[in-house]
Amino acid sequence: MKADNNEHPHLRPTVENLSQAIFTVNRHAKTAPNPKFLYKLKQEALLKLIREGKAKKIGLHFSSNPKYSQQQSDVLVECGNYSFHLPPTKMDFEQLPHLGKLNEYVRNPRSSLSLTQGKKLLMTYTGLKENSDFHKNNKRPYEKPVFKKLGESYF
Repeated sequence: MKADNNEHPHLRPTVENLSQAIFTVNRHAKTAPNPKFLYKLKQEALLKLIREGKAKKIGLHFSSNPKYSQQQSDVLVECGNYSFHLPPTKMDFEQLPHLGKLNEYVRNPRSSLSLTQGKKLLMTYTGLKENSDFHKNNKRPYEKPVFKKLGESYF
C-alpha cells in the first residue's frame, strides 16, 4: 500500500502543513478528555522542526495560566505563519530574551485541517503512536443507581 501522501496530497509534511496540524492538535488538546498525547505530539513535532531549522525559538513569555498561581514562563516558537508556546528548559532561560507579557491581540491564522488529518500528519512526521488502551480502559461499566426510601440511610 502506498503512503497517505498520495491519497491526500495536501498532507505532505511541509512547514505550512505541519504548523497547521500543530495548531489544530493544540486547539483540540485544550478541551480533550485526555490531552496528554495531543500535547506530546505538539511538543515532539515542534522540537523536531526546531532541530531541522524549520521553526525558531523567539523568546520567553510570562505564562497566561501559571501552575499553582506562581509566575511562570513559556518559550515562544515561530513556525511558518503560526506561533506556539512550549515549556522552557534551563538553556532557554540563559539564551533567550524575555519578552514580558503575552500580547493578547496576536492570533494565529485559521486552519481548515481536521483533528484526524492533523494527528495523522504529526504522527507520521514524529513517529509517535497513540496508545489505544486508554480509550478501552477509560470507560467504567454501567452501575444502576441505588435509591433508598425517604429517611433510610445509605450506609
